[in-house]
Amino acid sequence: MQVCYILPVSGKRLSFLKRLKKMLSNDAKELGHQKIFLSDVVVTRRRNLLWGRKWRSLDIKMASGILFFHVLALFAPSTFSWDAFWITFLLYILTGILGITMCYHRLLAHRSLKLPKWLEYTCAYLGVQAIQRDPIYWVSIHRYHHQYVDLEKDPHTPTYGFWFSHMGWLFDSGYIMEKYKERKNVEDLKSQAFYRFIKRTYLWHIFGFGALVYAWGGFPYFVWIMGVRNTWGYHVTFLVNSACHIWGKRAWNTVDLSRNNWWVAMVTFGEGWHNNHHAFEYSARHGLEWWQIDLCWYMICFLKSVGLATNVKLPTEAHKLKKSFACDSKLK
Repeated sequence: MQVCYILPVSGKRLSFLKRLKKMLSNDAKELGHQKIFLSDVVVTRRRNLLWGRKWRSLDIKMASGILFFHVLALFAPSTFSWDAFWITFLLYILTGILGITMCYHRLLAHRSLKLPKWLEYTCAYLGVQAIQRDPIYWVSIHRYHHQYVDLEKDPHTPTYGFWFSHMGWLFDSGYIMEKYKERKNVEDLKSQAFYRFIKRTYLWHIFGFGALVYAWGGFPYFVWIMGVRNTWGYHVTFLVNSACHIWGKRAWNTVDLSRNNWWVAMVTFGEGWHNNHHAFEYSARHGLEWWQIDLCWYMICFLKSVGLATNVKLPTEAHKLKKSFACDSKLK
């Protein structure tokens, strides 16, 4: 059971909606389900995060790696310098906007735009240094998320609980193997030698970059660039998977739990306009209103203005009308 209210709240539907919410709430209590704090999202499934399940070697390696960056970040106050801070900030912008948000997500996962191959591969390599797995794996998981959004086969739906959707699924390779025995939804990337090479040699690029950082600025730079940058980058990215399917507002009539969350949008370069994204997943622009700040979209506009970004996709007015609550109200 998933509580996702997509009916328009107007006129004679208001009393019906109130009765529906009360009925679903009572059903959830009877079945022993709990709502996530300050939301209407009901946890209908459970997955053991730490105990009572098999930990594969991949799970241990993944958990150890992420824990390492978190522990490293604890040294930030004692190693602070403005040089380390601003270099970290610049690298976060490059790996966050160009690497993950624009390239991994909007270009590779959704084909919302095209870039020259030299620029696409450069941005993809920046995404590698965000240490969120190689492009083939990242894109495959994200495409499955859209295919099965908030259903049982969604890789990180909050119907398994907030922490599972936030990061618990990362340490549960058994869950991924159960859902997707054969990942055949990234044949477009597997056909390119560059992405196959990155997948085979992924860890060497991470270790190599870390060694360069340490050789360049010693332990302080290593703490900030590898520890602080990645720890911050992990959690703001994870908030799109968790918070943006739990808290926020729904602007479009989508059959999922996606929300527009302004504070997540502020720290993720525009990714927090998540209901917009699920309504029009092919769109290169997530902040569809003038006041919805979308830094990645501004970057795409710049690249388009200098002739580097082409085939930039946007939703049409007809598609917007089809996804609007007003259209749904008329149909009913």
